[in-house]
Amino acid sequence: MAPRLPLLFLNIAHFCTHYFLLVFPTAVLAIHREWGMPYGEVLALSTATYIAVAVGTLPAGWLGDRWRRSHLVVIFFIGLGLASILAGLSQGPVLLTVGLALIGLFAAIYHPVAIAAVVQMAEGRGWELAVNGVYGNLGFAGAAVVTGLLTKAFGWRAAFVVPGIVAVLLGFAAIIWMGRAVDVVRPTSRARVDGRSRSNLYWRVAIFVGISAVFGGLIFNGVTVALPKLFEDRLGSWSGDIAQVGALAAVAFAVAALAQLPTGRLLDRFGARPVAMAILALQVPLLALAGQVAGPGLMGVAIGMLLLVFAEIPVTDWLIGRYVAGRWQSRVLAISYLGSLGVSAVAVPGVSFLYERTAGFAWMFLLLALCAVGALAAAVWLPGRTAALSMQSDMAG
Repeated sequence: MAPRLPLLFLNIAHFCTHYFLLVFPTAVLAIHREWGMPYGEVLALSTATYIAVAVGTLPAGWLGDRWRRSHLVVIFFIGLGLASILAGLSQGPVLLTVGLALIGLFAAIYHPVAIAAVVQMAEGRGWELAVNGVYGNLGFAGAAVVTGLLTKAFGWRAAFVVPGIVAVLLGFAAIIWMGRAVDVVRPTSRARVDGRSRSNLYWRVAIFVGISAVFGGLIFNGVTVALPKLFEDRLGSWSGDIAQVGALAAVAFAVAALAQLPTGRLLDRFGARPVAMAILALQVPLLALAGQVAGPGLMGVAIGMLLLVFAEIPVTDWLIGRYVAGRWQSRVLAISYLGSLGVSAVAVPGVSFLYERTAGFAWMFLLLALCAVGALAAAVWLPGRTAALSMQSDMAG
């Protein structure tokens, strides 16, 4: 059974990762007015955040396999909090950019280090990975709401400083209560499969993880970026004003956020291959349909599509937990998330380009459906549940 308190800290850290990365996109609405600068010019400062996340992911993965993960999680909390406070106290674009870059750098610690720790403590169980994913999804939703409330009540600086103080306090609490349960476990047993079979299984998993990182990243970022505009264009009388479009998008995201929970149960019961194949096979028609449907029916199609997109997220982490040795998990996770981050830089300009050139989203969603077909083809070659069980004893090796 996974230790409850350390796992809770890791789940809260997942919430914080996505929360702090999304404070600025809401706060910028007030910052550009206060500083008398164009919105686009101030928004561009956040580029430093995502560059820092990409740059920091691989070193964080390397450290996560060689140093105490508990220490890195403490550094994550305190560093993220201090970086956010620095951004909130900035008096101009230069210091704000530095603060945003540091937020990205410390946020880069989470996925390769903490997800590996969750995988280890949960012994690869899909349910624990799914619950952790839901915490991260709630960070998306919480950032916009809390940042808006703090900015309205106290100004945009409070939107950075107040959560920053909370994160620092969480770091000190983690020193006291998290313990060493998140640290790398050294080999205690040998797998029950021979070296050639093990190598074959690793390669099949690695190919899926790589393809899923690229195609899944394109699907996730394309859908999440395009959804509000898709609703505005195609919901007709339902779309209303910007506030109503945002509320409808928020409802769709909130419902979809819970999709990871049943995925976790299904992974534990049936293994990755049938679950991934079913999710991706259903994604294909819904992605294609989303760009064609108009009117109230689009809401149902969009929720179904998002449920499947979010449901796929725990599959990769479950596979890494079952097939990758504990001392390598942080590095493999780092490479996987780096692939997803890399394509996210392509997704936003890609959405813009296709929308302007084709006067809509029909072609974009057809291309995303083809991405799902590519991931589905890779999922066909995943090992079955029996192979996963035979490898599980080597998970901590």
